[in-house]
Amino acid sequence: MKRPVKLGIGAKLFAAIFSTCMLVIITMHWGVRLSFEHGFVDYIKKGNEQRLTLLSDALADQYEQHGNWDFLRTNDRLVFSILRSLEQNPGSSNQLPPHGWRTQFWIIDQQYKVLSGPRQPVPPEGTRRNITLSNGKIVGWVIASPAERLTRSTDINFDQQQRRTSWMIVALTGLLAALVTWLLARGLLAPVKRLVDGTHHLAAGNFATRVEVGSSDELGQLGRDFNQLASSLEKNESNRRAFMADISHELRTPLAILRGELEAMQDGVRKLTPDAISSLQSEVSLLTKLVDDLHQLSLSDAGALAYRKQPVDLVNLLEVVAGSFGERYRSRGLTLNLAIPPQAESFGDPDRLMQLFTNLLENSLRYTDAGGVVQLSMQHVGDYWQLTCADSAPGVDPAHQEKLFERFFRAESSRNRASGGSGLGLAICKNIAEAHNGSISADHSDLGGLQIRLNLPYVPH
Repeated sequence: MKRPVKLGIGAKLFAAIFSTCMLVIITMHWGVRLSFEHGFVDYIKKGNEQRLTLLSDALADQYEQHGNWDFLRTNDRLVFSILRSLEQNPGSSNQLPPHGWRTQFWIIDQQYKVLSGPRQPVPPEGTRRNITLSNGKIVGWVIASPAERLTRSTDINFDQQQRRTSWMIVALTGLLAALVTWLLARGLLAPVKRLVDGTHHLAAGNFATRVEVGSSDELGQLGRDFNQLASSLEKNESNRRAFMADISHELRTPLAILRGELEAMQDGVRKLTPDAISSLQSEVSLLTKLVDDLHQLSLSDAGALAYRKQPVDLVNLLEVVAGSFGERYRSRGLTLNLAIPPQAESFGDPDRLMQLFTNLLENSLRYTDAGGVVQLSMQHVGDYWQLTCADSAPGVDPAHQEKLFERFFRAESSRNRASGGSGLGLAICKNIAEAHNGSISADHSDLGGLQIRLNLPYVPH
């Protein structure tokens, strides 16, 4: 069984445009042809009718002079002499089209006998003119065949020539339409074919693929969107690989420590003491926190975190979180200062916002040198509540500040894994902030360290 032939979009577009052009061309051809034939026949009919009228009047005069039709029965050339004299008469030449009769005609008497004309039956549908005397008596008729029955070879040849010429015009116009349609279809489909090829490369995993954009129309916009999509996929693939490498690195270190400690205990190099157990427990805690942070980050990335939003007071939440960190900050010799308004109404999930504030304070606690200061301040800016968390040294290089919200990114050795962080806290903060239609950014702090600026929507009373 043969498979059906599938036409490409180029062939379909060509067929659609070309068939439309041919339909228009043929319709115009028949319209022009009918108009010409109708006008040509009317032209002949008008000339014949004028000649019939003049001939019938001239024959009536001749009948009155001779009193009967004997003068015509014995002289067939008399009719043509009369017609020639009518056409040469200056008084009537301006009324008659040139070149004489285009059809056959007959002259019959009152007994319907043919006095002059071809040896063919008189057509019943022909044009008829009465031969009327001055007293109103009808003594005969002049009858001409229908104008559609051309008899002059020149008229027949002219009509056939017009037919041939019109069909030649149709053929040449059709060829021109085919050429223009092919060029048009090729030009329109060129960017589409580039997009198809680019899509195939993307599907094969080549995310570096880009398509050429040569216009500003919808296809050009589609090409730009394709390039942006390819760029995003390339970036995501790079981030995924970096993410997997970072996870492997983060898991390898505590696992290597645990393995070394356990092997040392097995070999008897190290005894199972409370200090050894505490060391193992710290590494297990670190692994547990890393896995928990990864789980939280994956949920926030997928939008699977449950958000139960309601009217909340950001100041109340911030005070609760800050109070829970008071003892830990004092044990590290850090000073936590609050400069916040009495109330800050917003709309969000209290639990997730407390998680966000907790991560911010945890980040400052881990990465601020002993004896330093952490300043929390909040103010109303436009449509947002702006929370600023600034700490003292050490700081972060400005080139690295935008990358702080990437997973596992650590700017300097002073903010490294030895501080106990998983490198995922700020990434989770960013996802929670965006889920609340807010934003978060980092820059240099006037205290010498890092400043995190968080914007959350302001909800008036």
